[in-house]
Amino acid sequence: MKPFTRVKVIKGNEYLYEITPYYDPVEKKIRQKSKYLGKLVNDQPIKVRSQKKPLISIPEKVLSYGEYLPLLKIVEELKLDLLLSKSFSEKQAWSILTLAMNHIIKPLAYDHIEDWYEGTVLSKDHPELPLSSQSISNLLDSIGNSAVHIDFSKSLIKEVCTSNTLIYDITSISTYSQMISLLEYGYNRDNLDLPQINFSMIVDKEKGIPVMYDLYPGSISDVTTLKNTIKKLQEEGVHNFTLIMDKGFFSTANIESLVSNDLSFIVPPSQTIKSVKEKTSEIHKTIYDPQNLNVYEGEPIFTMQVDINVGELNVKGYAYYDQKREHQERNSFFKGLHATLEMLEKVDLRRWMDPKMVFISLAKRYASYLTWKVKDNKFEIKVKKNAVSQRVNKMGKFILLYRGNLEWDECLLLYRSKDIVEKGFYFLKNYIEVPPANVKKNSTLKGHLFICFVSLIIRMKLMKEMKEAKLNKKFSVESLIVQLEKNKILLLSEGEQIVMERTKKQKEILDALGICA
Repeated sequence: MKPFTRVKVIKGNEYLYEITPYYDPVEKKIRQKSKYLGKLVNDQPIKVRSQKKPLISIPEKVLSYGEYLPLLKIVEELKLDLLLSKSFSEKQAWSILTLAMNHIIKPLAYDHIEDWYEGTVLSKDHPELPLSSQSISNLLDSIGNSAVHIDFSKSLIKEVCTSNTLIYDITSISTYSQMISLLEYGYNRDNLDLPQINFSMIVDKEKGIPVMYDLYPGSISDVTTLKNTIKKLQEEGVHNFTLIMDKGFFSTANIESLVSNDLSFIVPPSQTIKSVKEKTSEIHKTIYDPQNLNVYEGEPIFTMQVDINVGELNVKGYAYYDQKREHQERNSFFKGLHATLEMLEKVDLRRWMDPKMVFISLAKRYASYLTWKVKDNKFEIKVKKNAVSQRVNKMGKFILLYRGNLEWDECLLLYRSKDIVEKGFYFLKNYIEVPPANVKKNSTLKGHLFICFVSLIIRMKLMKEMKEAKLNKKFSVESLIVQLEKNKILLLSEGEQIVMERTKKQKEILDALGICA
């Protein structure tokens, strides 16, 4: 029996089947087998269920995602992409931000950035960024040959409304490179015998981020940089602020400059000035008076008002005596002194050694408290009792000079807040390669330091947000990134994307930071 076709109408649709008759010997009758040929469309059968779709789509790509969410939120909040776009094309601006985020998440040599970028969500949101080694080198060179960092700081200051409390500090960046003319020998804060560049930075205390930086040859001292910084701040529209500085910026010329510009400031005085030495002696005699006793952050502290002559000016200040700090300073000083004595006494001096140079290199900051002579190729060391006594008498006591309407506790609080910029320098030196080993030109170095500055803005803003959300009690920036980097995004072949399920810790972090993505 020959097969034939039959049309069946199901729910208004026509479907074609092949019918094959056959004889059933058991039932002794003719039966039929049907075979589905397809849905009738224009009199032609089309199979709509000919192939089952796989239950699970295999992702074409897995991208790093979660760790970028807090960084991208900060970029949006501070409008860093828009600020950079004033001086760069959109692709260049996002290349800078990509390099800056790499410094925070997974610092790599510029040769490896392009491969890393292709595995991140940045390659999806901002595709085809010019991040080859040569493209990055060209970008750094163009930044270094321009005044972009000044224009960017001006826009940033305007965006965040910088005006109140600014912390100013400077650090040394050392390198073995012999090709950069900015490198010069000078006072090295890391005690390295290397040429250096001085990197100064202004941090907005309230916002918790750096807003301006500058570079100086390594031989330029701290006190000579302040005048230029004040001028630049005023040119960028910042006038009513309190400048907080370390003692390296104290000089008669700087104090006179601050006063002539009608600026508020806080700075500890140098002990080399005669009037400061005299005032310190007076403090030692009178500060223990019970009438000077106060409480600061739950701990007793003695405070008194002082006036110190600096050049032709009479500058107000506060003297402090902190017993807890005295104990810590004593403990640290005597432990270091004892360790230095033990180290020097173990030295075997050879004929070719210069004993004086050996002593200085090993004793370091304790050299002024010790005398030495050589006997039988060994050091014989004696402690200068008077020098140690004078040092111990100063422990726990310090003076802060100020200008403005400041009480003793406000003055102390603001001065201690300068650790924000010290932390910034710490991360700059320990988590970012400054400068990279292969940098050979001033322009490339300047470009690289601009990237570092943008990176530091994002990192310090993240640290502030973590502190406000109390996440800093559980996570460092690094451990927070480790938690979030487990959250990937899957790109499917059909163009669909799936964000992997988040863990409890990831949800806790993102909720605390106000991220709903």
